[in-house]
Amino acid sequence: MLAVALLGLLFDARAVVSLGPPDAIPFGGQLEAIRGSWVVRGVGGTLIVVQRGVDPMRLRGRRPPVVAGAVAAVLLVAVCTVLVYPLKQVTTVSSLGVVYLLGVVIVSAYWGLWFGVVMSVLSAAAFNFFHLPPVGRFTVADSRNWVALGALLVVAVATSSVSELARTRASEAERRRAEADLTADMAQLLLARTGVEDALVPIGRRLAAAFELSWASISLREQHGDARREAIALSVGERRVGTLLVPAALRPSVAARLRERVVPALAAVLEVAIERERLVAEAVETEALRRSDAVKTAVLRTVSHDLRSPVTAMVTAGAAVRAPELTLAERDELGGMVVEEGARLSRLIENLLDLSRLEAQAAAPRPAECSVEELIDAALVAQPSEASFDVRIDPGVRAVRADFVQVERALSNLLENASRYANGGSVSVRARPAGGRAVIRVTDRGPGISAAEQERVFEPFYRAPARAGEAHTGSGLGLAIAKGFIEANGGRIVVESTPGQGTSFVVELPFVGGVSA
Repeated sequence: MLAVALLGLLFDARAVVSLGPPDAIPFGGQLEAIRGSWVVRGVGGTLIVVQRGVDPMRLRGRRPPVVAGAVAAVLLVAVCTVLVYPLKQVTTVSSLGVVYLLGVVIVSAYWGLWFGVVMSVLSAAAFNFFHLPPVGRFTVADSRNWVALGALLVVAVATSSVSELARTRASEAERRRAEADLTADMAQLLLARTGVEDALVPIGRRLAAAFELSWASISLREQHGDARREAIALSVGERRVGTLLVPAALRPSVAARLRERVVPALAAVLEVAIERERLVAEAVETEALRRSDAVKTAVLRTVSHDLRSPVTAMVTAGAAVRAPELTLAERDELGGMVVEEGARLSRLIENLLDLSRLEAQAAAPRPAECSVEELIDAALVAQPSEASFDVRIDPGVRAVRADFVQVERALSNLLENASRYANGGSVSVRARPAGGRAVIRVTDRGPGISAAEQERVFEPFYRAPARAGEAHTGSGLGLAIAKGFIEANGGRIVVESTPGQGTSFVVELPFVGGVSA
């Protein structure tokens, strides 16, 4: 029974050895359910359950306590001594010294060379005292038994040396594997993050955990050590890419491993990550410049057309008004055309300036208490006389806190856009309170906007494709400016539309003082 328990210690560092009557084993007596284990019945129905499976960490981890080694050596000598008695019935006693090698291998593997040597001496003494004649004395009567005893001692010491060498190489292999895994983790963290700085903290934690340090950190700048910390330069060739900071007074073996194994790999990976970040930044800048050029091209194309139209109309009307044969009514008509086209040109210039300020984040609002009714009235004044609007404001709508000029400009653009697509019909304007906000809904009964177009209507210079028979004169700036001004004042704007049934733009602005009672 004891030998089985020792087998458990040999084959699995996490072996569970359960000693007790069958009803004390926490498996309900169903031994078939104990998979992957040895189940042995001992004296008096006692069950011994030993989990199988070799745990390779057993030879690579820390050595067990010295006291445990001493106890294990004594127990293994006793077990091997007992095992020799039945074996003497089938072979000569001088050849049974190899039985003790099992204990020597176990002790050497877990507690090292010197424990193995001590185990070898104890095994030789026990073999001599209990089995080599004369039994019960530390003397040997037959010279051949001296050879057997000497061979046992030599082989046992040699076995201890081999076991210690195997353990040392296994430990070194495990350290190298752990260092390779650590390097792979560091590379993954550095290359998976968008910024190198974001990966330095988790890499420091990984290093501290791998080397059992209280802390570790990495800086991309040159740092110097002091009484509390040690600074290790991270360099690739002559170029310094950062500094590894660790606690001062490290064990020499740990410091050597850091400098020889980890620091070169970390410096190389860090250099690659820094270069990658630089290339990504350059690519982003190049893409931004390309998009900026594309936007400039679109602006020039749109502005040149939109500016040319009213200027051409004004020049043509101005030249025609000089004709002497024109009647007074015709002159008035041409004068009105000049005024109308001039106002159109002025609105376009104002929109361009507003968009420029919004893009440059220079359109800081000047919030004040504003009446929703006055905001809507001011926006209606800027609309053409032929446009029709149906306005209804709920009595519960209170004053909002916003920049009057910016919100009036946003509402004016929404009303102008709705009247343009209303196909001569009336535009509905509704205002009501909802959740501490004023909700203003501008609705037309026009052709509506498709789902794909709804995602782009607030983009600068975007104009929906013209339908057959339509000639829209919008610049593609009004909705973008409306969205920018509304959001700058703490509000939000959304579009709701069903093709063929019209479109609604919904604006929400916060009341003064928040939610009403």
